[in-house]
Amino acid sequence: MNAFDQLPSGLAEVFGEGATAKEAYGLLTVDVAPDAWINALEIARTALGCTYFDWLSAVDEPGEGFRICAHLVAVPEVEGAAVRRLVLRTTVPHDAPALPTATSIYAGAAWHERETHEMFGIDFTGHPNLVPLLLPDDFEGHPLRKDFVLAARVAKAWPGAKDPGESAAGAAHGGPKRRQMLPPGVPDPNEWGPLKGKLPSAPARPTRGARAATAGERPPRRTRSVSDAREQAEWPAAAQQGRPRSAGVGGEAHEGGVSDAREQAEWVAPRKRTTDAPWQKVPEVSETSEKPEAPSSQKAPGSTDGGETT
Repeated sequence: MNAFDQLPSGLAEVFGEGATAKEAYGLLTVDVAPDAWINALEIARTALGCTYFDWLSAVDEPGEGFRICAHLVAVPEVEGAAVRRLVLRTTVPHDAPALPTATSIYAGAAWHERETHEMFGIDFTGHPNLVPLLLPDDFEGHPLRKDFVLAARVAKAWPGAKDPGESAAGAAHGGPKRRQMLPPGVPDPNEWGPLKGKLPSAPARPTRGARAATAGERPPRRTRSVSDAREQAEWPAAAQQGRPRSAGVGGEAHEGGVSDAREQAEWVAPRKRTTDAPWQKVPEVSETSEKPEAPSSQKAPGSTDGGETT
């Protein structure tokens, strides 16, 4: 029977007193004290069979400290057996973030501890080469800390002017200026940075009542009714038929009349009668015109075979 089968009920027998555990969605999470970190890693490798090291990282928990997490996997030796996973965690304080290195147990933790060191500032004592992995050597600060100041956003407003080569719709190119906002981690430029105390205070936004009073100075907007919309939709067809526009106040013509909109919609121009229309012409018959002769195959009434009439 594997020691994994005793967890989480037999946690004290495996990791000792002071350890806590919880299991959710097939993942077992064990929290230990910082001084028991190395011992817990050895137990996970030897007793639990977690020979595969997946990753190591940290989380900045405000008011608690830096929580270091290591994800370990027990690869089954029998085909078809379930893969067991373990997350081992410990928490170090913000004022003294230090923890012994895990490279003596898992050699693959070397790169992960280097990244955690430069991103959070945690010192892994005993690490063979604790140098920056991703950031340049002259980089100042630890960017994944919650108190890290995004200095680039203080020097350049966000959202603000467009970068060179982008669309010329930003405020720096004469476009409409967007409302200034400060994302999380960006301090007020008037309180931090090279322009500290040199910028005027941001103007307060007017209240809804003040904006309503300002809007009242504008000319009133003309209200449209259903009849107006119907008349405007039918007006092009009426214009082609030669229908006159409706007369408004004072006899002036206008397009937005409402009173006679129904009358105009039902009005149809009368059909013009002209003397030269085809249906007005009557065919003329001449008095001197000869009657058409009967066909030769037909005999005239009263005629004989010799052509004489009786």
